[in-house]
Amino acid sequence: MGGRRSVARQVSLSGVGLHTGRTTTLTFRPAGSGAGVAFRRSDLSGHQSIPATVENVVLTDRRTTLGNVEDGVQTVEHVLAAVAAHQIDDLLIEVDGPEAPIFDGSARPYFQALRDAGLSTVAGEPRYYRPGATVTVREADATYVVSPASGLRLTVTIEWAHPLIGRQSGSYDVAPEVFDRELAGARTFGFEQEIAGLRAEGLIRGGGLSNAIVLSPTGLIGTELHWPDEFVRHKAVDLLGDLALLGGRLDADVTAFRPSHAGNVALARTLRRTTPTGAPTAMGIEEILKVLPHRYPMLLVDRILEVQGTQRIVGIKNVTINEPFFQGHFPGHPVMPGVLIVEAMAQVGGVLLMSTLERPQDSVVYFMSIDGVKFRRPVVPGDQIRFEVETVQVRGKTVKMRGVGLVEGKVAAEAEFMAMIAER
Repeated sequence: MGGRRSVARQVSLSGVGLHTGRTTTLTFRPAGSGAGVAFRRSDLSGHQSIPATVENVVLTDRRTTLGNVEDGVQTVEHVLAAVAAHQIDDLLIEVDGPEAPIFDGSARPYFQALRDAGLSTVAGEPRYYRPGATVTVREADATYVVSPASGLRLTVTIEWAHPLIGRQSGSYDVAPEVFDRELAGARTFGFEQEIAGLRAEGLIRGGGLSNAIVLSPTGLIGTELHWPDEFVRHKAVDLLGDLALLGGRLDADVTAFRPSHAGNVALARTLRRTTPTGAPTAMGIEEILKVLPHRYPMLLVDRILEVQGTQRIVGIKNVTINEPFFQGHFPGHPVMPGVLIVEAMAQVGGVLLMSTLERPQDSVVYFMSIDGVKFRRPVVPGDQIRFEVETVQVRGKTVKMRGVGLVEGKVAAEAEFMAMIAER
């Protein structure tokens, strides 16, 4: 099946959350082209969707959590692994509580529900992340090496000083039939001696022998393994679910040693910032002039590299010594004013908003507030700033966005801002 994918019809599942112990219902709903994968808390009035991207990860302790701690969604990794295994690009996932159900501790219930919902083709081309060179990421004890490839292959190695685990390795091509056969049924696991401590921290309130493999110091408690190496298979499932937070399909060989949720998310962040994407939507200066009202010397966007629906945009600003502000800003030691870096970032966000309108010439974007501004390094003539701006929240014609400006892959500036679309 070519093109972008969603589900043909909605489907719901209900179960207990591993950490909260609350019973919730999760519903997969079709979404339009370019919507991406997003979660929404249906139990909270007026709650906006949370795009399933690394920018929205708030916790990686024992599970992956998206959104704010108070109104986010916990334990999304098994859900997203099933979504990624089916290569679904556009999907709304509604949950009527703070956590996705754990079921038996595997991704199989989600994988089967998506298969039952049926896959449908929607307009547009999938977004592919295709690394052009080998990438290495280390996070605490976890190490990852990502190499160019056609398709996605995961090679995972784990080590635990337990007689049933020891050192286990496995390699898996990520395709629906392989995931169904080799990974979907692999369950989460934990150790008996950790239970009291985790419960004292407010975790695993819904945990039990029915939804996890529990290991005593010498063996299993109340269950049998689906495979002798079920442990490494489940770690591959977690890795796939966390890599889905790229917001697109990954074509690469991924080798992971001692992976963790924190390491997986760090890898996804690195790949999202450094890896070229396929099927970009590009806008040259002529197209930009049609949607932005700015003109010289205040037009600070040279090109739009990517537009992902209404959720994400990437644009660039080439900084040259001919910029008019260098005449008065540190002559002899030219540095781009921080306020203009933020202005350029906001203009990229403005392109994202205006490009969704049928008649952008009849509207204008006003910025209402700017928060959390940080400058990490100076920007000087010869630099190219890559601005990546994400939609965080939409309420009517008011939009909250988060942006980052990168120079040679390193953060130069970041900020959050509120904007409003108004008639001219």
